[in-house]
Amino acid sequence: MPTQTSLSADVVTLCVALLVIGLPGLLTGLAAGLRGWVLAGMTPLLSYAIGGLAGPWAAALGLPFNPVTYAVATALFAGVAFGLRRLTLRRWPPGPEEPLWGRSGHLAVGACLLLAAGVGMYAVVRGMGRLDAIPQGFDAVYHANGVRQIAETGDGGLFGTGEVNWYGGAAPVFYPNAYHLLASVVYLLGPATIPLTLDVNTALLPALLALSLVTMVRVFRGRAVFAGAVALVSIAPVMGLYESMSRGPLLPFLLGLALTPLAAVAVKRYLDRPAPDTGFVLLAAALGLLCVHSSALFGSILFAGPLLLQRWVAPGERWRRIGRDLRALAIVAVIAIGVAWLQLFGAIGLANGEVPYRSWPVEWRATTALGALLGFQHHQPYPQVWLSAALLLGFIFFSRLGGLRWIGVTALITGFAYIAVTSSEQPLVLALSRPWWNDPYRFMSMAAIPLAIIAAHGLAETQAWLRDSVTHRKVPAFAVAVVVFGAFAFLSDGFYARSNAEKIAPGYANTPGVNPHKLPVSPDEVVAMEKLAEFVKPGERVLNDRLDGTVWTYALSGVRTTSGHFDETLPPPDVGLLEWHFREYPSNPEVRAAVARLNVRWVILGQYGYPTGAQRQPGLRDLEGLNFVTEVYRNADAVIYRLTPRD
Repeated sequence: MPTQTSLSADVVTLCVALLVIGLPGLLTGLAAGLRGWVLAGMTPLLSYAIGGLAGPWAAALGLPFNPVTYAVATALFAGVAFGLRRLTLRRWPPGPEEPLWGRSGHLAVGACLLLAAGVGMYAVVRGMGRLDAIPQGFDAVYHANGVRQIAETGDGGLFGTGEVNWYGGAAPVFYPNAYHLLASVVYLLGPATIPLTLDVNTALLPALLALSLVTMVRVFRGRAVFAGAVALVSIAPVMGLYESMSRGPLLPFLLGLALTPLAAVAVKRYLDRPAPDTGFVLLAAALGLLCVHSSALFGSILFAGPLLLQRWVAPGERWRRIGRDLRALAIVAVIAIGVAWLQLFGAIGLANGEVPYRSWPVEWRATTALGALLGFQHHQPYPQVWLSAALLLGFIFFSRLGGLRWIGVTALITGFAYIAVTSSEQPLVLALSRPWWNDPYRFMSMAAIPLAIIAAHGLAETQAWLRDSVTHRKVPAFAVAVVVFGAFAFLSDGFYARSNAEKIAPGYANTPGVNPHKLPVSPDEVVAMEKLAEFVKPGERVLNDRLDGTVWTYALSGVRTTSGHFDETLPPPDVGLLEWHFREYPSNPEVRAAVARLNVRWVILGQYGYPTGAQRQPGLRDLEGLNFVTEVYRNADAVIYRLTPRD
């Protein structure tokens, strides 16, 4: 497509993204006393907490969000973290941490993490075809336009990302925006186009998930072999990350999913040692998830809630332990409400507002849904059978999970939630699943994470059994682990990287025989959108059809159109009028008044759009030859008209 960038731009953008996602959280984590794997794992989530809080608060204070704002917010967060850590060291000095892994264990886990990151990125980029491909799904255009909106206007408010489509007389639409805020900084600091910015962030998701799970295993004192296994297994399930990359893609949701295990890390560290420094990290983790996506915070409660159950049923002073934990958590919750009331009230307003909530249709019977879960197979032609085999081993060795036995309850909760959502439209099911829009794909993704952890445990315990019972410790444990992991990699055809890439490919028009002229966003439409920038003057708006690919115009060229999303829900009144009656421009004074209010001077029309084959909106049909528009550009898929104004 015309947006194609160079390899050097891809590499530079990747480095910039790592810097933006890594440096603020790293500095804050160091100031808060984090070290080692906990520091590495918490770094991305802390960065999203910093950006996700800074943007809305800057908007509330009348300040723009940009790299400078982000840097100032980082300094403030790091300063607070440093002060709380110093207070903790003076008043409640922590004891030394018990050693767990040796040097070779750390190196081996690091190697597994790097391999997982590489394989996961390979699967994503192979599926996309290249790192600047335009996602063809329904949701991507919202995120693309939202990132450019923040970058160009500095509006970091919680209604800002929707301004491209819902403006004027339209009701503002709330959306958590930490993903968009940090992506806008990447866009401003690097050579990236908007598609490249989105795609680089997407390619990093498997690595972020693997890092989160390694950190969790470390904090819950799992063996190094388990940590290495969880890194490698986590990037294999197609229903974990890759399926929702193909449809939508659901970018903030997937980011929140990748960071969700860190909630358990923060909760355990805080409850084991309630103190200002650990409380700060828990607060930042919870707010970071909330700022990425509201459902991420609810998902983290489903994920980490069973941890409390395991703590509370342990023998010895149970009621005192429960009371102490609840008091400690209540303190953090009260502070969180004060810091994040913008996000909380925005989410409440969305739930009670005019945006309709529609349930997804029932997919299949509950027994079929259970089979899909255990086979790591949603709508794929074949199950990922070797993941199922590893999962079976995990269940066999489940009693050896130690401090992570609670993950079994998490698997039951998320698995049951998926089965209920995909097989029932009962009012209770619809109400409880609303934070996730009753979407079975999202519930399948959430269920995949604890199942992958149990499967990784199965591989790790297989290594331990072979070491103790077959080789009788005559073969180094490292060598046995290499054999087990290597066998899984071989049997799964490289951790299912190829089949996962094939699942992603349709969402990026990267399939053999695809007709480029019948895509939601076609190459020729992109050419026209970029050409439009040569005609349009600052302040002018372009009339377009929200059901074709031209909704991407602002993201690709910076030119504002009347419609910036495929979503037909609650459009601005003037836009709705033009969508139905623009052809009446010469004879309808209301149409002319709406054109004047919007300052429309141009029209751009593509074809197909979302869904593919959507009909042209009535007011924009058959404009060719009408005497109030003049054609100035045309290609196979798009046309641009200049409007001749009339009083």
